[in-house]
Amino acid sequence: MDAPVVLFDLDGTLVDSLPGIEFSVDSCLAECGAPRRARALRPLIGPPIRAILQELMPGADGQQLSLLEQAFRQSYDSGGWRKTVLHEGALETLNKLRTAGVDLFLVTNKPQLPTRQILNMFGLADLFTDMVCRDTKTPPFQSKAEMLQHVVLAHGLDPGACVYVGDSLEDFHAATQAGVPVALVAHGYGSLPSGLVGGTILHQLNDLLSMVGILEGV
Repeated sequence: MDAPVVLFDLDGTLVDSLPGIEFSVDSCLAECGAPRRARALRPLIGPPIRAILQELMPGADGQQLSLLEQAFRQSYDSGGWRKTVLHEGALETLNKLRTAGVDLFLVTNKPQLPTRQILNMFGLADLFTDMVCRDTKTPPFQSKAEMLQHVVLAHGLDPGACVYVGDSLEDFHAATQAGVPVALVAHGYGSLPSGLVGGTILHQLNDLLSMVGILEGV
């Protein structure tokens, strides 16, 4: 596949953000006097944090969810994000793609502030031509499909000459809706079917290099 443009998801795809999200979810539940978390967070990661909190507390009303979300943001933005771990091979793969002249974009549900902090912490920020988060515009984007369509239009890209690299069925459906070919990493948070029709499974991130026609030695 000849893909001169690669768009990446962040959480689960390039980084393991689970430790920081767990820390800040538990902190916000305790601060708001809510019951301790009884569910694993890994299967829930991907959507915006409000949707995750609603899954954890299905009986919470809008005001309660807003208080929980605010407490989470205070915890995560002030330090929880520092617990993020860079996935093995991520920096090497991104550098090889850029060295080969591939344009890179980031499209993530994570808000701009922690996204920039994480990218700067791992030295990734300068590798991306553009970064699009849910809150990049006001009002926020409603879906990843809308975010992908925005990148394609804003930068005059040919959707069929791109590939979106994610880790979940949400990413798969968003890319399909935007008309962008998709590849999903096996190390992410999403539960992927054994046979994915219309997409590619990457067993390790640097498998992307051969997928887009770049030799490992670049």
